[in-house]
Amino acid sequence: MIGNEKLTLPQAEELLLYGRVDAISFGKAYIANPDLVERVAAGVELNQVEMKTIYAEGAIGYTDYPVLNQ
Repeated sequence: MIGNEKLTLPQAEELLLYGRVDAISFGKAYIANPDLVERVAAGVELNQVEMKTIYAEGAIGYTDYPVLNQ
């Protein structure tokens, strides 16, 4: 089973820890955090997704989010 639906990191960790899901999906969080794996591993705050840019034309909101060590 895959967990999604706007989970926070602590919620996702709890679901995995107690075996309620096999995997977690972070769709919008991944768009805003191209370095999502590194951020989660480092315990760094995530960028917030700019909803007004979802499905917008061009690269704004897709390739311009800041990454760690930038």
